Amino acid sequence: MLAEIFIFVPSVSNYRVRWLEDRLATAAAVGIVLMESEPGSLSREVQDDVLIALGAKAVAVRDEGSSKLLVVTEVPPQVDVHIDLAHLSTPQALQRGLDTLLFGGDRVLRVFGPVGGSDKEFELLIGEAELRKGMLLHARNVAVVSLMIPLVTAMLVFWAINRMMIRPIRKMTRSMLDFARSPDDPLHIIRPSLRDDEIGVAERELASMQAQLQRTLAEQNHLANLGLAVSKINHDMRNTLAAAQLISDRLTTIKDPVAQNLVPRLLRAIDRAVSYTEGVLSYGRTQEAPPRRRKLRLRQVVEEVHEFLGLDIGTDIELVNNVAAEFEIDADSEQLFRILSNLSRNAVQAMLADRDSAIIKRLSISAERTGSVCRILVEDTGPGLPPKARENLFLPFIGSARSGGTGLGLAIAQELARLHGGAIDLVESRGGRTLFAVSIPDQSAELDPARAALRRGA
Repeated sequence: MLAEIFIFVPSVSNYRVRWLEDRLATAAAVGIVLMESEPGSLSREVQDDVLIALGAKAVAVRDEGSSKLLVVTEVPPQVDVHIDLAHLSTPQALQRGLDTLLFGGDRVLRVFGPVGGSDKEFELLIGEAELRKGMLLHARNVAVVSLMIPLVTAMLVFWAINRMMIRPIRKMTRSMLDFARSPDDPLHIIRPSLRDDEIGVAERELASMQAQLQRTLAEQNHLANLGLAVSKINHDMRNTLAAAQLISDRLTTIKDPVAQNLVPRLLRAIDRAVSYTEGVLSYGRTQEAPPRRRKLRLRQVVEEVHEFLGLDIGTDIELVNNVAAEFEIDADSEQLFRILSNLSRNAVQAMLADRDSAIIKRLSISAERTGSVCRILVEDTGPGLPPKARENLFLPFIGSARSGGTGLGLAIAQELARLHGGAIDLVESRGGRTLFAVSIPDQSAELDPARAALRRGA
């Protein structure tokens, strides 16, 4: 529309110039006929008809410095505007065109200039009313065309935008709303198009996100069903373990040295089983108890883990405790035991899968301290983790490294480590060496209570 506005003014001005040139050319043709005819051969009525046809008041010719009036109906008292078509500049044409269109209509114009290749100069006295009428009609036609062009353009642009953008966005919006109403229905996952632009990328990413969310919801439902099943088993399991505790307490009265050696270990195992059954519901609700941190001798915790694995008889797996006797760690003893037992059990199960007796099977646990962070290294000589297990290492039901495994061990261990403000990292995994690092920082000192106590003492 802006371009049409810039075209409109020159178009109207050009129409005015062409209109005057056409009238002057016609007047010149009539003038040549009058000059060639004998004087008085044309009656007054014929002259008036010629001028009426031209819309003019007089026609004259200038030749060799002299002017000659060829035909005239009336001589106006004054001429309002003089127009030299031979020397009319573009700015003058634009200015006078707007002036005629806006303010003209009652003025008398004197139009003069040469016509064609003639050396004569013709003059024409003409009223402005007919010119302005023609300019208004031309302006109306130009305005209608100017309105039609942007209207058609807008329709084409709207059609293109609707087809390329609005319809695909509506499709994605409907897919998101349908998916929100029923996320478990695979039919509500959007089918992306083959477009390579941003809309196509958005469709593909939305489809991937919906599919991943659907898998996550299925896994969450599976976990919820598992938690319900475990909670049902938990009730009976606690009763059974309570009975086992009573029987184990009676075993302590037996004087047999072997029984006296095994009963404490049996009691600790049963106590831990009871503790696990009491905490299984809290894990199903993803709510582990906050750690009760104390200073621990890490070497003793590792020894308890080795005893819990029960590999003293009938296996060729070597358990190595490389933790220094004086090494201390700030942690919850029970949760730290669960972290190391889960990691160690996974390593033992991986090494038990190898039936070749010539293969070295060793599980070693060591520790080091860097500043306020303790780093426990759990290393085994097993076959290493497969690529799928590495990608989903700490995800339950996905990160299992063996067939039939649940992957809960690493998920539980990672959660307990994070409760301590630390983490578990897979440092290396290849055939013959798998190394996990458990990082647990010391708990930060709370300075405000200490300062308050000092003030109270003072």
